[in-house]
Amino acid sequence: MKAKKERNLAFKEGKWYLDFTFRGKRIRQFGGYTKDQARNALAKVRIERLDEKLGFSRPAAHEPVLFDKFADEFLALFSKPNKRSWQRDELSLKNLKNIFQGKTLEEIGPEQIEQFKAKRKTEVSPATVNRELACLKTLFNKAVEWGKAELNPSRAVRKFKENNARERILSGAEAQRLIENAAPAVKPVLIIALHTGMRRNEILTLKWKNVDFSRGFIFIEDSKSGRSRKVPMSVKVLEALKGRARESEFIFFNPRTKDRVKGIAAAFKGACARAEIKGLRLHDLRHTAASKMIEAGVDLVTVSKILGHASIQMTMRYAHPTPENMQRAVDRLAEILDPTRQKVDTVTVARPANRSRAYN
Repeated sequence: MKAKKERNLAFKEGKWYLDFTFRGKRIRQFGGYTKDQARNALAKVRIERLDEKLGFSRPAAHEPVLFDKFADEFLALFSKPNKRSWQRDELSLKNLKNIFQGKTLEEIGPEQIEQFKAKRKTEVSPATVNRELACLKTLFNKAVEWGKAELNPSRAVRKFKENNARERILSGAEAQRLIENAAPAVKPVLIIALHTGMRRNEILTLKWKNVDFSRGFIFIEDSKSGRSRKVPMSVKVLEALKGRARESEFIFFNPRTKDRVKGIAAAFKGACARAEIKGLRLHDLRHTAASKMIEAGVDLVTVSKILGHASIQMTMRYAHPTPENMQRAVDRLAEILDPTRQKVDTVTVARPANRSRAYN
């Protein structure tokens, strides 16, 4: 790659270097990973050299900070007080510590982070690696902000491209089969997930006080997007909830401790096995609910509000036009434009004989 040049700065192999002369001596050293970082470094070094010329002593360099120690500090002072997902950070930091154990923040550069990426990719999915890289980037941002590091080396590292094709959308028959094969304790969870699109944690932390049976909605106080919302209940959801015992403030609770259920992975896996459904994740039930609502003609704004998405763009992932949906759209358009012909002029199009409706 041809080297870039700016007065007293040079770019080579992804890095910027300082290159200037002071009192007859040429000074060349690393300046940063961006031009702005290099410009700031250049100004700082020039001031230090001028201070030396004037007889001022240079300030002592700060003591090197171990990654392990700062990771604990970052978790305690930033993640836990400020993030609902701090447990995700805790897990990411555990994996990052395994790689960077014993290194100081200054010893970690883009090359070491790329090595981490390559190693982790052989162990986990690209999405998991990207979450860990995001955590590392935030950690270094705080290190710079708190005066523990001068640069954030993760800025020069790109995340992996994620493949979202893993999403599995159930057919109406599959959804019904899954519910029929679920154990009694987990069946209501699956019904709520399929009929509301609520997230796993929103369902498992649900309390009786958040269910309004008279007006027919579930109130979610603390969603992932940080905003509360009301989710309408269908008859299926009402029936599933009314059948639950009220022995705890939580709707889904551990009979022994009366605390909320922490997870249903084993029960869900068993239901999938009995229903002979492969490659399904619990979160796919949310995807299924979204896709089926859109397929039924519900507008994107309404679907987005029910799901609690932060933006309409997130909801648009579930809008998959099919030939049948497009034909219905133009048929409906014809009816609106020419109401007198809506019962007479019928377009003859081959259509599937058995269109399964959502969840029967």
